[in-house]
Amino acid sequence: MPGISEDSFFYMTVDTICHRPAITCSVELSLVAMAGIMKNENISGIIVVDGKNPIGVVSLRDLRNLIADGVGDISALTVRDIMNTGLITIRTSDYLFKAIFLMAKHNIHRLAVIDEREQLVGVMTDTDLFRIQTRSPLYLIQEIESVTTIEQLSLLGKKMTDMLQYAVKTSADTKSLIQLIAHFNDALTRRLIFILDCRENIRLPADAAYLVLGSEGREEQTLRTDQDSAIVYWDNISADNLKEVHRFAERIAIALESLGVALCPGNMMASNPEWCHSLSDWKHLTERWITMPSPDHTVYFGVFQDLRVLHGDIAFEEELQTHLCECTRTNAIFFPNMARTIAGFKAPLGMFGRFLVEKKGEQSGRLDLKKGGLFALTRGVSLLALEGGIAGGTTWDKIERIKHLNYLSPHDLEEISDSFTFLMKMRLARQLRAVSYGKEPSNYVDPQVLSEKEQNSLRKAFKGANTMITLLRNRYQLDIVAN
Repeated sequence: MPGISEDSFFYMTVDTICHRPAITCSVELSLVAMAGIMKNENISGIIVVDGKNPIGVVSLRDLRNLIADGVGDISALTVRDIMNTGLITIRTSDYLFKAIFLMAKHNIHRLAVIDEREQLVGVMTDTDLFRIQTRSPLYLIQEIESVTTIEQLSLLGKKMTDMLQYAVKTSADTKSLIQLIAHFNDALTRRLIFILDCRENIRLPADAAYLVLGSEGREEQTLRTDQDSAIVYWDNISADNLKEVHRFAERIAIALESLGVALCPGNMMASNPEWCHSLSDWKHLTERWITMPSPDHTVYFGVFQDLRVLHGDIAFEEELQTHLCECTRTNAIFFPNMARTIAGFKAPLGMFGRFLVEKKGEQSGRLDLKKGGLFALTRGVSLLALEGGIAGGTTWDKIERIKHLNYLSPHDLEEISDSFTFLMKMRLARQLRAVSYGKEPSNYVDPQVLSEKEQNSLRKAFKGANTMITLLRNRYQLDIVAN
């Protein structure tokens, strides 16, 4: 399809390029017969169906792993014994942007295409997308995974920004854009770790994990800002491996900075020994933050609570999240103390919805989207989630799970979700605009450059942040509990 622009590419629907028929088999077919179909059709994956409904998939990788695992009599096995039920589907009416996002997010090469009745109509592969658009996000992911030097990796940051510029123009939904950014950031960091291993012999031992924290831990970064990270390792780590941990921590901080990811101003990152501990030490330290909520401890906990293992032993993630949930729920004073801190970040709205802009300094005349709204929304949602035993995930994920706890009314949750989504969308749009003019991206916006519609939407979003604060004040009785 020659002459397709970036904008029209994102707007195209799946059915415009999905012309590949689905090669299928039944769940009861023998494995040998299924392999015969794949050979005859020259395909690397086959969709398993129940009638016309797709229920699973088998790939060459599955067959390879089966043989490598030394399973006895393969001739006695059926498709049911090997198929992967985690089949990712997409509708014919969905935009190609969603197909790109799903492939990138799940690291897969094909999607089962279904119609409105959820019946299988075809298969879309990454090759189909590459054929019409070599500058797609999937192509960029392949570039990231092929570079072999840090210098090459640093050149890909601008390409990511260019891709996002086009995606924003097409009005792709904010949640998908943010998650796509998170996937790119993860891919860049993981490739950096791979390069450090191959070229410098610097690696994280198997009995440790590299954690990303804060907005990166929630997978909610817009454009990359600074590093929030930590390292955790098992208590019985050897002295030699512990030295390797510290080598890795120091080197990755410098390497990330060379890619444009600034060092954390508060030094809350893995290269700081205070953010590199054994599992038991992390549990003791976070318990102290929870039971002795000083201003510093509150800040530290706020960053650490959204931890996510980016590289290393994933078992640490659940272990630490479970500890945080249990420890906070057994310390009654924790929730009102955190709620009081959050309530201190009121939205910059005055009488009759007048914007209260910064009065002096470099940001005079502007509004801080993070301190003015996003902070209260993300931290408020995280606090309610913790009370319900929920840790990890995006703010959107937490809101969905909070719905089932009946803490807040559906109307309040919808207002909070809409406000958060709008502020994230505006922050990303303004940051991309700044980059296009050669400026540093920030969290500030000048309300005078916004249209009347944008100003009204921003007021509404800030009011949503104030709604969150009011709900926290009422739930944790902040006007009754003594300061």
